[in-house]
Formats: sequence, structure tokens, C-alpha cells
Amino acid sequence: MFEGIVDFIGQTGYLGVFLLMVLENVFPPIPSELIMPLAGFAAAKGEMSVLGVLLAGTAGSVFGALPWYYAGYFFGSARLKKLAGRFGRVMTLSPRDVDVASEWFERHGWQATLFGRLVPAVRTLISVPAGMVAMPMRAFLFYSTLGSLVWTGLLTCAGYLLHGQYALVADYVDPLSKVVVLVVVGVYLYRLVTHKGASAEA
Repeated sequence: MFEGIVDFIGQTGYLGVFLLMVLENVFPPIPSELIMPLAGFAAAKGEMSVLGVLLAGTAGSVFGALPWYYAGYFFGSARLKKLAGRFGRVMTLSPRDVDVASEWFERHGWQATLFGRLVPAVRTLISVPAGMVAMPMRAFLFYSTLGSLVWTGLLTCAGYLLHGQYALVADYVDPLSKVVVLVVVGVYLYRLVTHKGASAEA
């Protein structure tokens, strides 16, 4: 995965960073923790500018959050609860989980969007309850952009500062990226096996 992302960024530049960050939000197993530091490496080597990398990564992150927002908006709590009741085991989600997510988001609002963008895994899914409660698009974009800017900035700076240890970082990041994928799959399988279903929670 490491070498593939390095080659892709090298060939496509800012557009590649943007597209990878879109995919990272739509399909989480491609982690931003891998993408943005590598883009920072490229900036440190003079292949791209730090500002350009930061803007491309942030824009991709926000753009990638929109499908999840609209999924929550168009499905809404009622439809999502019906889906959870019918396909809850596959979704590892119960109708009660939908209610809890909606209630929690309504209480925390913009703070959830802003700080949720700084938490791995949560940063992707936080857009769903934002859409479910019909958070105003202007507010959603503002706080998503702000949170994403901080997150991508930290990762880009880390990659820029560690560029002198490029090979050493590769030895750690590539296995780590595989671990991230395994953890995501493992959590899903655990929830799949332990999911009680709607009837058990009624």
C-alpha cells in the first residue's frame, strides 16, 4: 500500500492527494494517516508546496464527507431505523443505535462535527448524523473544513518534518496501514457476531 500511494501521488500531484482523501472518507481503509504524511514527504522534497498539499487534502476530505451527509439527509432517521430493523445484523446497527446517534448529535451539534473530524474512523461517519438532523449545509461545511484543516495540517507537518527518515517511516507505516485494515474488518466482524438485533432490544 505504501509504495502504491507514493507512486500515485508522485504521478498525479495535488489531484492525487485530493482524490485519495476523497476515497479515504468514502472508503476508510485508505487512511489519511498514511496519505497526508506521504504528501508532506513530497513537499519536503520540493515536488509540491506545503500549502498546495494542505489545500488539496482538506478539500478532498470535505468533499468526501458530503456523500455521507447526503446519505443521512435523504434517508433520515425514520428510514435508517427501518433499514436497521430489517438489515441490522449486516449493518451492525439497531434502531436504538440510530436514535442514540441522533440524540447525541442534536445535543453536541457543531462541536461534534468540528472535533469529530479530528478522530480516526469517527471523522468519516460523523457526517451521517449531521445529515440525519439536517444540520445547515453552511455550518456543516464550515466546521468540517475547519476540523479537516487541522487534521490534514498535523499529518502534513509530521510528514514534512520526518522526511529525512523516509525509509525508516516506510518500514513502520506500511505494516501499520495493514493493521488498520485488519482492525476495521475485525471490529465489523465482532459487531456482526455480537449484534443482538432489533427484537432483542425492543
